[in-house]
Amino acid sequence: MTIERQKLRVAAVGYLNARPLTFGLDREPRVTVEQALPSEVARRIAEDEADVALMPIAAAATIGDLRLVRECAIGARGHVRSVVLASERPLEELEEIALDLSSRTSVALARLIVRRLRGGKEPRWVGRPAAKAIESIGERRGAVVIGDPALTIEGKYRYVVDLAEAWREWTSLPFVFAAWCGREGGLDADDERLLLDAKHRGLEHRDLIADEHAARTGLDATSLRAYLREAIRYELGDEERQGLVRFYDEAARAGILPKVESVRFYDDDRRAPAPRVSIDGLLSRAADGERLSAADGERLLAEGKLFDLGLAADAVRRRKHPNDVVTYIVDRNVNYTNVCITSCRFCAFYRPVGHAEGYVLSREVLTQKLSEVVAAGGVQILLQGGLNPDLRIEWYEDLFRWIKSTFGLGLHALSPEEILFLARLEDLSVRRVLERLHEAGLDSVPGGGAEILVDHVRRKIAKAKCTSEEWLEVMRVAHQMGLRSSCTMMYGTVDVARDRVNHLVKLRDLQDETRGFTAFFCWDFQYEQGTHITPGETGTHLYLRQQAVARLMLDNVDHVGASWVTQGPDVGQIALRFGADDFGSVMFEENVVSSAGTTFCTNAQGMEARIRAAGFKAVRRNVRYDWLGEPG
Repeated sequence: MTIERQKLRVAAVGYLNARPLTFGLDREPRVTVEQALPSEVARRIAEDEADVALMPIAAAATIGDLRLVRECAIGARGHVRSVVLASERPLEELEEIALDLSSRTSVALARLIVRRLRGGKEPRWVGRPAAKAIESIGERRGAVVIGDPALTIEGKYRYVVDLAEAWREWTSLPFVFAAWCGREGGLDADDERLLLDAKHRGLEHRDLIADEHAARTGLDATSLRAYLREAIRYELGDEERQGLVRFYDEAARAGILPKVESVRFYDDDRRAPAPRVSIDGLLSRAADGERLSAADGERLLAEGKLFDLGLAADAVRRRKHPNDVVTYIVDRNVNYTNVCITSCRFCAFYRPVGHAEGYVLSREVLTQKLSEVVAAGGVQILLQGGLNPDLRIEWYEDLFRWIKSTFGLGLHALSPEEILFLARLEDLSVRRVLERLHEAGLDSVPGGGAEILVDHVRRKIAKAKCTSEEWLEVMRVAHQMGLRSSCTMMYGTVDVARDRVNHLVKLRDLQDETRGFTAFFCWDFQYEQGTHITPGETGTHLYLRQQAVARLMLDNVDHVGASWVTQGPDVGQIALRFGADDFGSVMFEENVVSSAGTTFCTNAQGMEARIRAAGFKAVRRNVRYDWLGEPG
């Protein structure tokens, strides 16, 4: 009896320049093909939703330890036409450049080229969808536009930097934008031949592909034929490999991408096993500030010895904060309502609409709580709650104004989930909701509701919650407005190490773009009988490992907080030697975690005593991590 082989899952960029490499694949009976934006194609490889993907080579470096198909690529040996920086003023006069974030390769290349042409001086980078990026081009504002949208703006702007041409002028080498990539063992020789056959068919039908695209878009067919035949190169030979290696080296040196030890092809694995950097080598590189790939992070979680991870994370802390000062904040976590419609399977705190135990805190109760914060020298309120459909945006605006005028406290308020809920409830954009809340007194956005920013995990534990991209987009908009935020991770439900590392990479990618995250906190799922999910991987050792790896992965986030509220003050002290430089908040009260049976509290004196006993100086801070005194 023959066993039918599982279909090969193929993901591919949907741009015109990719179609010659995917021509006819959709008619192969043992293949499923899905097309998407480059960033989505890369995500599917990262999260194991595809076996092989025609994806940005920068994303391949970020994922790490991938294999390439020999002889297949999307590249250029000069003028490429479809990866450009367009503006109405010269590059050196631009103050802001919008980035089409659908391809990390183009973003990384743009940053390298701009740094070089402007003598190391970078403008403000702003991530936007392609159409919005193009719309933003104006006085002292340019945009990096890629793929099909770039072909539609040819000849429309006064200044255009063709990024592939600029690369060629710099290095005398070709540039590779995308290639077939996948995990080790994901393709066999027959699979590779299938992809190569598609390429050969596609190259023979380039004129047909161009003509069909012209008919759909109204663009000139002759120009599109020339684009596919002359501008785009589909080889991945020795010279292209040299260009790829040079790009990886330049991007790693600039701190934009992880270091790539070697460009490895699938057929290399059939000849000899791949050499691997030792765990000690990875730890040394991370301690020195080099960027790690997702594959590196997974190896450290799986193979790194606990105390070695701690030593490396502590080295990063000392490099970023050489004064041995640990900060903390005096604030209060106020959960203004427990009414919520999301029904998260891991949450013991929420109550459904109409439940007898549902509440909304009155002004009288809030007055007591906030007065205690002011009396204790507190500087802010962490205000979060459930998604209560009875509370409209005017209720929040009135509340924020009252808190500001009556108590003068900072407002670290409303997680991305709450902000999205308000946007949908009021039929407003996320930006408009944030603008109105900011005008009413919102100072910063807490990182709650992130859980794990991998959608197959989110669907299992909280299917009514926002997607990973929606959570990140709220933070993107907040950061673009000048608001700062924290970022978090709750693990230990159905997630595994790869999910947790992918979560960290998504936070790091957004931080590269916005620089809006102040600090990272992680904790494990606090299980209580009666919740609808059983705990997965948790415990003190995993917490310390996870925090240490987060400190090593998040090279662009300045601060890491010890989560003593969930782990206990003793573990919190140890966490200060596993990469943390912040002891979090004095805990007047806590309702969400304590609903699951975990209750630890301390005051400012107790917190400072804990910090000093761990060998550090203590100082109070505000939400932006400014010191509010001298360390002691």
